[in-house]
Amino acid sequence: MNFRMRSKPICGWRCPCSLPRETCAEIVTHIRASDALQPGRIGSGVFPELKHSRDITITGNPDWQQVEQTLNMAMLGGLIRYLREYPQALIAPLMLQQPGPDLRRLSADDLVAKDDAGIIELIRACLRPGSINLQWYRAGEGGYPYWHCELYPRDNTAETLHRHLLWTLYLNDDFEEGETEFMFQQRKVRPETGALLIAPTSFTHTHRGNRPQRGDKFIATSWILFQRAEAMYGQP
Repeated sequence: MNFRMRSKPICGWRCPCSLPRETCAEIVTHIRASDALQPGRIGSGVFPELKHSRDITITGNPDWQQVEQTLNMAMLGGLIRYLREYPQALIAPLMLQQPGPDLRRLSADDLVAKDDAGIIELIRACLRPGSINLQWYRAGEGGYPYWHCELYPRDNTAETLHRHLLWTLYLNDDFEEGETEFMFQQRKVRPETGALLIAPTSFTHTHRGNRPQRGDKFIATSWILFQRAEAMYGQP
């Protein structure tokens, strides 16, 4: 399952040590050497004036299987910690119930009290990973300067409306600027190698990726989606 610390005002949750620097450097080397890089896309296509990058979607690609697994484990650890700090991420939208003879609704305190195995069980029941995208932003030209959120209705299957949380793992920091900037929180998150950023996907966390200077920027990014209704509740 795919899955920085909280600052005020809240723009996102940051875990500073999700992946060792050496592992991040190996992934960056792999990206630089790849012949699978493609122009970065947004939901409606390739628009370099909005997003200028070179990307690789690695989910399901056997050449990137080990990298995918490594990122998955880092994300899962981060998500467990995120849900302990923000249990409402599951409690508020889903009104979860505790199965068994004493059927009752779970509270935020119930979720926080669970051990890691119990939280993982809830994650598997309620959430699922999106495809992992590796992105390379060249110094002085790359970036995602368009203010955007991660929810939009263009997809006929409604997959994009199932996105609950976004995540970004910063693979390097040997550049200037290049922050993830949140509009309404008026905050710029400075990339740090191995740090994981998790934030809600809705318009309340409208954001952009500022252009890196004097060095290229590399990230891994994806979403955490709700399970589809038929998976959680059965066929209608």
